[in-house]
Amino acid sequence: MSMPFHIPVRFNMLIDQNAKASWRNLAQVHNARSFLALAAGVLTGLILAGYSLFTARSTSTLIVPAEDVALVNQQPVSRADYLALLQTLFGVGLGHATPEQRRKVLDDMIREELFVQRGKELDVASTDPDVRGALVNAVELEMAENAVTSQPSEAALRQFYETHRDRYVSEGIMRVRDLVFPVSALAELPSEPRALKPVLADAQALARLGGRDSGKTRGDEFYFAAKIHLGDPLFAAAADLADGTVSRPIRLADEIHVLDMQANKHPVPFEFNAARAQVLSDYRNEAIDKLKSSGEAFLRKRANVAIADDLR
Repeated sequence: MSMPFHIPVRFNMLIDQNAKASWRNLAQVHNARSFLALAAGVLTGLILAGYSLFTARSTSTLIVPAEDVALVNQQPVSRADYLALLQTLFGVGLGHATPEQRRKVLDDMIREELFVQRGKELDVASTDPDVRGALVNAVELEMAENAVTSQPSEAALRQFYETHRDRYVSEGIMRVRDLVFPVSALAELPSEPRALKPVLADAQALARLGGRDSGKTRGDEFYFAAKIHLGDPLFAAAADLADGTVSRPIRLADEIHVLDMQANKHPVPFEFNAARAQVLSDYRNEAIDKLKSSGEAFLRKRANVAIADDLR
């Protein structure tokens, strides 16, 4: 049985050395182009980054934005504030202002910004009472912004009015004499107002009992003024007196007081429509106080406050 066999055949191919060199040249060209493209991309990125960096508001630039009139150490001086100050000081707009007026306002604003920046460097806010007070007011206004700008509904205002009706009344007016007697006259003074009134009208009887006008009140006075002059106990007794009546003898310290009411115009409640403006003001003030309290509570909660041992 015959066995098949294979005769290896080797082909000798002639490789052109010039072709190899051409391939190498093509590869080198390709690599060079890739490198140039990469370098161009990096350069473009650096240019864009540099542009963004040097045109940002927080970086140094010589370009004043359109919404500003100047940059002071890169801090903007607002064009809107400039126009408002120009109008306030000279009553003219930008188109009618003289060069001197424009320069005056701009110099003042630049001076202010320079001093503010210097004040920050010196930390004036931590030591100067006026600056500290201004900062506190600014923070309070920011906290209360929503309450100041919001418009409550009519239902909310009416509810507030009904809850605080005692606030919305006319101011009472009284004309009253405060007659003072020594304690020794108490036994001779009638305890009943009706019997006491003729005594007060008799000058000789007043002189015999040592009675005199204290001089605390003079003529018609608003209730709040009469309360200040008479004091709380006497005012409480006077507020209930009708025109032409007198009070019972009232002992305070070492004196006896008798109130002679000549005219008493009691406060009259205002209807909602008449009191609406005051109701709105009171409503907003109460909302502002609540926002300030909640804001203060938030600041205290996140703050680390250490108190001296002797003041805890």
